[in-house]
Amino acid sequence: MSYRGTRVLVIGGLGFIGVNVSRRLSALGARVTVLTPSAARHPEAAADAITRGARIVEGDLCDGGAMREAVADHAIVFNLAGRSGAVQSMEEPATDLDVNVRGNMVLLDAIRAVSPRAKVVFVSSRLAYGTTGSAPVSEDRAPAPTSIHAVHKVAVEQYLQLYGRIYGVPFTIARLSNPYGPGQPRERTAYGVVNRLIHLALADATLTIFGDGRQLRDYVYVDDAVDALLTLGASDASNGRMYNVGSGTGTPIVDMARTIVAIAGGGRVDFAPWPTLAERVETGDFVADISRIGREIGWQPSVSLRDGLERTVAFYRAHVA
Repeated sequence: MSYRGTRVLVIGGLGFIGVNVSRRLSALGARVTVLTPSAARHPEAAADAITRGARIVEGDLCDGGAMREAVADHAIVFNLAGRSGAVQSMEEPATDLDVNVRGNMVLLDAIRAVSPRAKVVFVSSRLAYGTTGSAPVSEDRAPAPTSIHAVHKVAVEQYLQLYGRIYGVPFTIARLSNPYGPGQPRERTAYGVVNRLIHLALADATLTIFGDGRQLRDYVYVDDAVDALLTLGASDASNGRMYNVGSGTGTPIVDMARTIVAIAGGGRVDFAPWPTLAERVETGDFVADISRIGREIGWQPSVSLRDGLERTVAFYRAHVA
């Protein structure tokens, strides 16, 4: 990946995925700018980014002037910004709309106005597919969102396709499955079930699973996810295309939780009825068909679930210590 000397903007670069993307880009010699609404909310991540040579810029995604200044003169824009959480989006739909749709609309128009050749790598979600069943799901499947969050992800995908067609803005869309790994704060509970369960196991607490826990999920280690995103950003072949980014393997949630308990040496798995709203937006099984990104871009995940869980447990155990 030829990022050396390339000006790259990472929006949401102090969040879980963004921290890892920014760190890898700096290691590859890119000239990294991290855009965040508040560096003070992520002091350790901000300090680490600066130490690695990144520039930190504070700005609201909905502020057109700030976005035009931020995107100017950048060759690639990784857009990892926004609110996460399907249930949270149902509880606060107007806020989710403002951040996840209006903010992205402002960003796209800023790119169109001042940096129309900048390539946008947009991180979408497997939630766009809705309820799919246990068979691997390809990018050709029509979206059928079960939550407002997923509706808004699909809306931004459509905006990208429109701006690509009308204004020539290059883009690629990555529908990310369930990422996990080092970097997610303990207090984040609206998303990132794997990391949340690891924190509970290390605290010797109860790992609560809703329902019977047999629903399949496709868990992808953060290093693999970052590799995929950076490969998409560097590849002209990905322009105008959408790709699933996952492991390609389905694992029951309860099996994942029990593996965490075994690795961490603490915690216990318990079951509880689904909260009403969470049950209504639950998508059931999901396994990503990742053949397109392998065939067209040459990316494949390299970290097994067991290996990724061991690495993540070791990281948080050392971090807490």
